[in-house]
Amino acid sequence: MSPPKQVFIAVIGVGGVGRAFLSQLRALSSRLSQSQTSPTYLSLILLSRSSKLLYSKDFHPLSFGSWEADLQASTLPLLPLDQVADYLGRAPGKVVLVDNTSSQDVADHYPRFLRKGVSVVTPNKKGFSGSYGLWEDIFAAAGSQGGGLIFHESSVGAGLPVISTLKELVDTGDEVRKVEGVFSGTMSFLFNSFAPVGGGGGKFSEEVKKAKELGFTEPDPRDDLNGLDVARKLTILARLSGLPIESPTSFPVQSLIPKPLESARSGDEFLARLGEYDEDIEKLKKEAEAEGKVIRFVGSIDVGRKDVKVGLEK
Repeated sequence: MSPPKQVFIAVIGVGGVGRAFLSQLRALSSRLSQSQTSPTYLSLILLSRSSKLLYSKDFHPLSFGSWEADLQASTLPLLPLDQVADYLGRAPGKVVLVDNTSSQDVADHYPRFLRKGVSVVTPNKKGFSGSYGLWEDIFAAAGSQGGGLIFHESSVGAGLPVISTLKELVDTGDEVRKVEGVFSGTMSFLFNSFAPVGGGGGKFSEEVKKAKELGFTEPDPRDDLNGLDVARKLTILARLSGLPIESPTSFPVQSLIPKPLESARSGDEFLARLGEYDEDIEKLKKEAEAEGKVIRFVGSIDVGRKDVKVGLEK
C-alpha cells in the first residue's frame, strides 16, 4: 500500500455553490480516506464568506459535520487575501483553494496564491475573462518554480469538459478554426421555450418571468439578458484558442434589454415593463419561422478571422 497522502482544502464562498461543494467534499473525503491502496486525507482548514472567517491556525482539520454552525459562531477577524495566501503557503503539505465566488478581488489574487504553491480550483469567470494582463499573470504564476496548479473547467460549460478538450486540442497541435454554440443555460431554456423547434412558444416577457420563477435566471434577469455572461465565456474560449482578447467588452455583444429598460430601478420593475417590448423580438421569431428556422442566442469565435461575437442568430 502506498503511504497516505494529505491535502489541505480552503474554501472561499459558502453560498449555494459552496454549500453543495462542501457536501460533495465531505463524501469524497470519506471515500478517499478508506482507499485500501492509496489513502488520501482531505483536511478542511479554512472557510470564508463575505462577513465571516473560520480557519485552523495549527492546520488541524475543521469539522465537515458542523462547519456551518462553526463558521456562524466564529469571532475570528477577517483577513486580507494577501494574509490568507501567506497562511495557506505555510501549510505542511499540498493546498487547494476552492473559490466559489464571482469576486473580482479574489480572482485578482490568484497569482499570489499560485506563487505560494497553492493550487486554485474555481468556477469564477472573472480571473479568466478580465484583463488579458491578469490572464497572463495567472498562468505565469502557475508555470513558475513551485507554483500551484490552476483549474477552471466549470467556468464554461458547467460540468462538461469544454475547456480541457479545447486546451488538449491546442496543446497537441490541432488548429482550432471555429467555436460556436449556445453557452448560457439560461438562454438555452429561454429560447427553447420562446421559440421551440416545432413553432409556437409563449411571449418573450412571460418566458423570462417563468425562467426566473424556476430559478434559471439571476435575481435581476438583466444580468442574463445583457449578454455579458456569454461574452465572458467566449473571452475564455477565444484566449484558449490563441486569440489575445483584451476583455468581454472588446467585441460585439448584443443585449436583449430594451434601451428604455436599461435604467429600470429594479429587476421587478424591469419584468413588469418587459411585455411592452414583446413585439420587437416576436417579429424576429416570425421571420425565422417563415424561413423554417428558429432564433437562438449564440456565441461564435472565428479564429482565422479573429472575429468574436455574441447575439441572436437564425
